[in-house]
Amino acid sequence: MSETLMAAESVEAVDAGGEPSVNDLTIHVATVNGSGSQSSNNVLMRSLFQMGIPVSGKNMFPSNIAGLPTWFTIRANKDGWIGRKKEVDLMVCMNAQTAREDVEALAPGALCIYDAPLNCKSIRNDVVFFEVPFAKLAADLSEDSKLRKLLTNMVYVGIVAELLGIEREETVVALGKQFKGKKKAIDANVNAIDKGIAYAKENLPRQNKWRVERMNATQGKIIIDGNAAAAIGSVFGGVTVVTWYPITPSSSLCESIIEYAKQTRIEENGKATFAVVQAEDELAAVGMVLGAGWAGARSMTSTAGPGISLMAEFVGLGYFAELPGVIWDIQRVGPSTGLPTRTAQGDVNQVAFLSHGDTQHLMLISRSKRSIWPRSSRRRSSSSATSIWA
Repeated sequence: MSETLMAAESVEAVDAGGEPSVNDLTIHVATVNGSGSQSSNNVLMRSLFQMGIPVSGKNMFPSNIAGLPTWFTIRANKDGWIGRKKEVDLMVCMNAQTAREDVEALAPGALCIYDAPLNCKSIRNDVVFFEVPFAKLAADLSEDSKLRKLLTNMVYVGIVAELLGIEREETVVALGKQFKGKKKAIDANVNAIDKGIAYAKENLPRQNKWRVERMNATQGKIIIDGNAAAAIGSVFGGVTVVTWYPITPSSSLCESIIEYAKQTRIEENGKATFAVVQAEDELAAVGMVLGAGWAGARSMTSTAGPGISLMAEFVGLGYFAELPGVIWDIQRVGPSTGLPTRTAQGDVNQVAFLSHGDTQHLMLISRSKRSIWPRSSRRRSSSSATSIWA
């Protein structure tokens, strides 16, 4: 019996006796850093948004280098509940290092699209598996080995789109926005998506457990990540001096400010009314913030847990000298590097008392406008630190 027929029987067994879940599902993509998957995942998420479906995306990665595991979760929900949830409905499994762990974490009846060499179907018998020879499909798209690896991700975009009912036209529009002005890249990626769609139509059984359909819940809204939103807020707030040192996952905040400031802070004579400085390290960056604040500028920097640690001495000086400045702490899973990055939640405590004693910093903690918590449960995080909920 062919693997395709086995998959078809599994789908029928899973789908029997129930209505399909429409516009309510979680897609979880397991890949590796540096593989180009971020662009593909953004195309998937934006395509759902363009179909009028409330959606959000969350990239999860420890502080590691290219080639190590990363995960991206897309949550779509017709009622607007788009926070991450534990359950995964559709898994795209592309990372050999985490394949077993990723598959074992799935709930019974979930769908798993996986790269053929991973042999995920041997791990469990209560999950619906769709085996795809991604390397073979990508080999037909380009002779360039590096480009083939990038296009592999767009192949799974086409497969997911076909299985769920995401409209091809919307994936093409999303691609145009992702690779704006890069016609060669757009054409190559459209071919990869079409390759995935064709493979799914010809080789994979149709599933009806999860479907997406066009609706109208995103009209008049934009899709934006937290760093870009923070950048817009900073520009609207009148920031004139930005000093920073690149660090994941905060770098795109200052990079976005640079782009927005170029659009809004250039006078008619071509003179910029803002200054952006990339410092030699985080300590220098916060020192410049405090110096600019002392001179009367509205200054800021952005960083993550390890950078916050390095800033402690200057932050203490700023606190006791009462120098104004804004520090954006774009949190990792934990406050620093190594093991805490995977297990701890210490940034809030670190920021509240940053320095060497007797400091109580003002913290503004952002949250989504739509909250699952009752209003009565929102309170200040501690008696010694002021937490203002946006």
